[in-house]
Amino acid sequence: MDTNAETRRRPQRTTAVLIVVAVAILLAAFVAMMQSATHERTRRNEQAWLLERLDVLVPPDSHDNDLLADRIQVTSPDILGIAEPVWIYRAFRNGTPVAAIVQTVAPDGYHGPIELLVAIAHDGTLLGVQVVRHSETAGLGDQFENRRTDWLDAFRGKSLADPPQQRWSVRPDGGDFDAFTGATITPRAIVKATRRALEYYGSQRDRLFATEAGK
Repeated sequence: MDTNAETRRRPQRTTAVLIVVAVAILLAAFVAMMQSATHERTRRNEQAWLLERLDVLVPPDSHDNDLLADRIQVTSPDILGIAEPVWIYRAFRNGTPVAAIVQTVAPDGYHGPIELLVAIAHDGTLLGVQVVRHSETAGLGDQFENRRTDWLDAFRGKSLADPPQQRWSVRPDGGDFDAFTGATITPRAIVKATRRALEYYGSQRDRLFATEAGK
């Protein structure tokens, strides 16, 4: 056995191992950096997407604060009907409350939960409702997608007093809101979740606007 040759090869192997390790570290750092950049870009895109919808419900010229920053998180399964916490975005003008937007969920849609934005003026009147996520079938989802908002437009201007609470349901259940042709479960779920958001707002309005943002 040529011990001298073996001795010469050891530093070479060590150098090769170090190079492989260094390359692996650099690759890991690069992947982590790309993942972080992708995550941040996704977060910004999601925020921009959400802000567009908030601005439709509460126009920017009606308030002077940052809706995305001025939000609080609440949990109220007894009133909202869901165990998960929800975000509430507050609109102020010169420090005076203008509106609140409740990001709630109708848990009993036909094909699963339906995520909603329910915008409520300070006096308790509905400014509008938007569906932001759902799993309903295409034909059913068309009834309330943002590109066809006729059905959702019926909520604008309503309150717990108009119609009376006992009529906050779809017509097949004796209420004032239309159902979809051949489908009742989804509109029933949306109407109920919207009514619950109004009920929560009505019971907690002063606290909602007084709570420090981010709490």
